[in-house]
Amino acid sequence: MHLILFLLFAGFCLAGAINLLLQSHPISSALSLIVVMTSLAVLYLLLGAEFLAAAQVIVYAGAIMVLFTFVVMLLNAGREERTMGSRTWRAVGFPAVVAILAVLATILLKAHGLGVASLADGVTSTEDLSRVLFTELLLPFELTSVLILIAILGAVALARHGHGDQHGESERTAEK
Repeated sequence: MHLILFLLFAGFCLAGAINLLLQSHPISSALSLIVVMTSLAVLYLLLGAEFLAAAQVIVYAGAIMVLFTFVVMLLNAGREERTMGSRTWRAVGFPAVVAILAVLATILLKAHGLGVASLADGVTSTEDLSRVLFTELLLPFELTSVLILIAILGAVALARHGHGDQHGESERTAEK
């Protein structure tokens, strides 16, 4: 039963990720990302990591996706224009991907005990996990929230009507 559920939700995750890349409308891409995040939460549940599954749904599929959707709506982004792109991605992108895959393959082939998993001290409780999160990892947690706040303020500043010289020039031409 676990294998069937794993294959089903892994398929949902892959289909959502592919759909995210193929969509031309940003809201459809955000909805596809919600499917990916929710499928990952179910995969965490199948692994027995209930806290990670709940955090995945609450933080990523909930708060972050609402933030993404809010920013997309604020920017009033419509359909993307399809272009052929630049030729630089062919010259730089393909060799970079090959190099990264070669490094990963080398690491995976030389790693000893890669597929071995064991519980050393038993299962970590949610209390222990929250103690680490809010003591040792508090600074990265807060820095991430400040970074997200700066990104929202930047999106609002860019989306303002009348931003830049174009609006001022159009008013001058209208007065003449």
